[in-house]
Amino acid sequence: MGPLTISHPAPLPSLHGNKVITYDVRYLPDQSPKPVVIFVHGFKGFKDWGYFNLLADTFARAGFVFVKVNLSHNGTSPKHLLDFVDLEAFGCNNFSIELDDLGVLIDHLAYPEFGVPAQEMDVHRLSLIGHSRGGSLVLLKAYEDSRVKQLITLAAVTDLEARWPQPVLDAWKKAGVEYIQNSRTGQQMPLYYQIVDDYFTHRERFRVPEAIRNLNIPMLAFHGTDDETVPVAMAEDFRVWNPGAQVCLIEGANHTFGGQHPYEPEILPPAVQQITEESVHFLKQPVA
Repeated sequence: MGPLTISHPAPLPSLHGNKVITYDVRYLPDQSPKPVVIFVHGFKGFKDWGYFNLLADTFARAGFVFVKVNLSHNGTSPKHLLDFVDLEAFGCNNFSIELDDLGVLIDHLAYPEFGVPAQEMDVHRLSLIGHSRGGSLVLLKAYEDSRVKQLITLAAVTDLEARWPQPVLDAWKKAGVEYIQNSRTGQQMPLYYQIVDDYFTHRERFRVPEAIRNLNIPMLAFHGTDDETVPVAMAEDFRVWNPGAQVCLIEGANHTFGGQHPYEPEILPPAVQQITEESVHFLKQPVA
């Protein structure tokens, strides 16, 4: 097996403000079309967090074109991919921006400047993988974009509104901003109330339960039984709302499935090894 090709194409302009979408692509060049997988980070996440590069390498060596993306308002910048240097952008982020960013990236797959020769990609075999809030995003994007053929979620949030009780919303609206501490960096990260306004203005676009109920593409949902951030009961929502969805509970796994940042080992955590093996098998099944 030859060396991986790893490319970091020029950032893409977001449809919102003057921010950009950064991404990288990994694949084994063999002159044959390979399925494309786009991986979406979660809240306070970024494409090079923890073991994500190892994860990307593993999928690429298994025969996929694997794309990791930094959504435009996640707080990083093209020159600072590992640090939250743009907290104002972070505070101005919302679900509309994130879904539109993902759409821009999917649209860009067909352009030469995407960074992968056309003969190396099968853009008609497009799958999305998302972690945590990124899991919510890939569910919503798959529901609104028929180009997505398969879907994998990792510790996905299945009800966005449930995480905003009314007393929190009231205090947040009055202050105009809520601060979330980043336990890793110690930063106080702002969230402006505009995310709530955007949510309720475009509420029909963000109904994750409706997306799960009505998606008729293959879905695989992973969740750790010891997830300290997103209740494991949310994994059961997949079973209830869409009997066709596959659900895999990983005993003892936490929200990051054993990862942290920085991540020094040269092998994936055991839970992520399991996720990767089952995901590769899932993604290689025939699709309609």
